[in-house]
Amino acid sequence: MKLAILDRDGTLGTAGPADAGWAALPGALEAVARLNRAGWHVVLATNQPGLALGELGMAELNALHASMHRALGAVGARIEAVFYCPHGPEEGCGCRQPAPGLLRQIGERYGAEPHETWVIGSSADHLQAGAQLGAHLHLVCEQTAATLQAGQPLPAEFPPQVRAHASLGQLVASLLPQDDLPPPA
Repeated sequence: MKLAILDRDGTLGTAGPADAGWAALPGALEAVARLNRAGWHVVLATNQPGLALGELGMAELNALHASMHRALGAVGARIEAVFYCPHGPEEGCGCRQPAPGLLRQIGERYGAEPHETWVIGSSADHLQAGAQLGAHLHLVCEQTAATLQAGQPLPAEFPPQVRAHASLGQLVASLLPQDDLPPPA
């Protein structure tokens, strides 16, 4: 089994204000489609403190995720499940990243061992949670991590075993052989 746990914002896409919705990052949806075709399970793990703070309602969060799922489906990709922490930073829960609780729930649900799990994100919190799990750690240097570069030293808040990539597409290209691509039409 291969399980990819993606952070949503800055890795797969961007979430703007409730009226702006969700927008995919260039090549990210196609990267998820490649993982799907190669037999990977792909899920999201995301902190959603706006729910606890009253800045975001469940209807808005569901609408954002529905928009994301439609965009994925349009390119033949799918996210199997969305796991989120609804707590604010001050609540001290075990599911808010960098705590590993949310990622542990995902691993248990899928029956995945840490060595079968790739935690992929653009934030130190997401990758710190993955480090506590013992997963493979991959940084996508877009959005919140746009000032970082693959091949350069990372700031101290990132676990030392993190591998950095310019984009989700480049990460997936490094993981999968080229022969998983469909033949040209």
